[in-house]
Amino acid sequence: MSDAEPRHAGVSRRRRIVRRVVVGLCVLAVIATVGVVVAYRQLEGNINAVQIDLGTDRPEQVEVEGPKEPLNVLVMGSDERSGSGIGGETPGLSDTTMLLHLSADRKRAYGVSLPRDLMVDRPDCTGKKGRTVPGAKTQFNAAYNVGGPGCTVRTVEAITNVRIDHFVVINFAGFKDMVDAVNGVKVCVPNEVNDDIGKIYLPAGTYKVNGQQALDYVRVRHGLGLENGDIGRMKRQQAFIASMIEKVVSRGTLANPVRLYNFLDAATSSLTTDRGFAQLRQLASLGSSLQDIGLDNIQFITVPNEPYTADTNRLQFAPEADALWRRIRFDRPLGPLAADAVVPGRKPGELPSDDATKNPSGSPSSASPSTSPSPTTTPDQAAARAAAEAERKRIAEEAGLCA
Repeated sequence: MSDAEPRHAGVSRRRRIVRRVVVGLCVLAVIATVGVVVAYRQLEGNINAVQIDLGTDRPEQVEVEGPKEPLNVLVMGSDERSGSGIGGETPGLSDTTMLLHLSADRKRAYGVSLPRDLMVDRPDCTGKKGRTVPGAKTQFNAAYNVGGPGCTVRTVEAITNVRIDHFVVINFAGFKDMVDAVNGVKVCVPNEVNDDIGKIYLPAGTYKVNGQQALDYVRVRHGLGLENGDIGRMKRQQAFIASMIEKVVSRGTLANPVRLYNFLDAATSSLTTDRGFAQLRQLASLGSSLQDIGLDNIQFITVPNEPYTADTNRLQFAPEADALWRRIRFDRPLGPLAADAVVPGRKPGELPSDDATKNPSGSPSSASPSTSPSPTTTPDQAAARAAAEAERKRIAEEAGLCA
């Protein structure tokens, strides 16, 4: 400090600098806060909420033990075009339907795919212009065309006796944007796809697909797997969803604010839900629950089915389906029904490492769980592992997935 400059002048300058820094930080904080509020309102404003008529003849909610109530969310994929109006004159089609169940203790979650070709007893539904459409024996996916998500929810409740808490409809156009927002999702295509019927063409191999390729992959029904393309397609959809969940919960997405916002913007823009689920905090709670559950405890299966008696080109519930609906109603694990489940981070049908001694049906092998594992593999254990691997490969090949 020079002799000509008083001591208090330097102190005053430092105070001014500190004050400017504090003011600057406050301005940044205000800008950030305003940005968060605007982003929150923007995302929540994207969601389309509709009121649906489910009537009074609904399944009762079964009381189970847990810190929370179990949650059943019916997820539908729609090819509806913008402006058509869900539940209006042209509700579109829904060829993808999955019942997502979260346990009351939030320690497990599983999704059950329902084939579009299932023959079911559709109940009376509120159709176009509010008219009642009498129930009928019909193909499952016709319910959406009759009365949108409301009729689909009523149909699922009628054929499963499972009460649906909320529904979500995802528009396929928005689905593409969701994939692009996370910079693509990895898939494995075992054989080159040249589907002239659906105009879908995909190269063989393991690679990252963009939005349009992802949509083609989850919709292709020909050129992969068995002739009954819908079952294989559902398994490929399950594998893709598992891969997408893995990508979304990775640090590459969650730690990237721009990528995360773009994903949430695309996701909420493509959603139609019931009014009770149209709040961002509700959807955030669902996402948080799935993240806390952990990837290893999220499973995707297809409802047990068999050829329809009157027409083998259609499907009907297999006897094992009753056990599945009971497990959902009473909030029980899938057990043996998860033998060929798709799990994020695993190959289709692959068993976790601690289940290596289980057979393909999910039942324990002769090895006692109470004893310490032997460092050597017994012939029975080796045979069980070989059988499980052979079954896994068979399931994957039939579904048009990489083994």
